Amino acid sequence: MREPDLLYQLYERRLVAALDPERIPRHVGVILDGNRRWARAVGTAPAHGHRRGADKITELLEWSEEVGVEVVTLWMLSTDNLQRDPVEVADLLDIIATAVETLATTGRWSLRVVGSLDLLPDPIAERLRAAQGRAEDVRGMQVNVAIGYGGRDEIADAVRSMLRERASAGQSLESVAESLTVDDIADHLYTKGQPDPDLVIRTSGEQRLGGFLLWQSVHSEYYFCEAYWPDFRRVDFLRALRDYAQRERRLGR
Repeated sequence: MREPDLLYQLYERRLVAALDPERIPRHVGVILDGNRRWARAVGTAPAHGHRRGADKITELLEWSEEVGVEVVTLWMLSTDNLQRDPVEVADLLDIIATAVETLATTGRWSLRVVGSLDLLPDPIAERLRAAQGRAEDVRGMQVNVAIGYGGRDEIADAVRSMLRERASAGQSLESVAESLTVDDIADHLYTKGQPDPDLVIRTSGEQRLGGFLLWQSVHSEYYFCEAYWPDFRRVDFLRALRDYAQRERRLGR
């Protein structure tokens, strides 16, 4: 074993040993950013970067499972991403669908696809729904895959869903407006029934949310990592957990 590899392993063990089980985030959101820039840096096509990024997902989930994270939400494709070059988008959608299908076949994690699947080509949407169907009842860590996702779109969808539900119950718009609470909207979000994210990680050095879990992340802690997503390592993940554990969470109080 090379000395750098040994040193990293020793460092990882030290980080793991220092983690307080009481300070592990229940829900971790990850913005998988930097696939295209990674591909450009190594002189290859964007699709290669997206494939390398997809290969990293299982590793992240294994790391999360090892330390006791209960929910992981992965932002794999935004609504803005759909406006890119059609050829690249087609390649990316196939890579994403294949990655989700692979996660489903492991039988290790419960899957939920979150986002506006009606924005995707029908064959891709059907593949994603089928993968979710195979894994949504698995007993294990909950994994949300955000595909065709935008935070504003999610809130708008939640409000529409709530209004339709109230209208079907015979309520007038005036009565809904008078009784509406934040919990009413939360109950119709894509992540309904799940805890809000305690920690949100974004790779590639960008320091913005870009619309990720806008409603749910109001009290989240943020961690920005310089590494492009394909280069994200276990040590980077452990550092994010260490940083989270050292913060004093006031939750707005």
